[in-house]
Amino acid sequence: MTKLLFVCHGNICRSPMAEFIFKALANAYGMAEHFYVESAAVSTEEIGCGIYPPARRCLTQHGVPFDNAKTARQVTRQDYAKFDRIICMDSSNLRRIRCIIPDDPEGKIHLMMSYTGSGRDVADPWYTGDFETTFQDILNACQAMLSQLQG
Repeated sequence: MTKLLFVCHGNICRSPMAEFIFKALANAYGMAEHFYVESAAVSTEEIGCGIYPPARRCLTQHGVPFDNAKTARQVTRQDYAKFDRIICMDSSNLRRIRCIIPDDPEGKIHLMMSYTGSGRDVADPWYTGDFETTFQDILNACQAMLSQLQG
């Protein structure tokens, strides 16, 4: 089983969107049992908060099921041992995760869009208000990641 942790700043927009998009894709391809997926934040700002309502609406509009009980949590140093891949939504998340998990000897920490061959960030819809573009970026990256993981 491959264990994935998606990470963004607050764990209320991008990383839960990625968590549930990836789960939906894995389920659609009959591969759900091959993956364990969670999401977390690099900050403590939103701990305990649910998925941001516009992110929920975007997932619903695309028919992506999500867990209404999902609440934000912060990445811990122990997550490095628990997960096979830790996928950050942007370069700021990548810098901040290095304060929590200073070493990556196994090369587990990646940028989300690197799976599509791009080094760019997934734009934060908290600031852009553009949840659709964020959804499409995450969907494309999750599809590419799933394809790579199935070998």
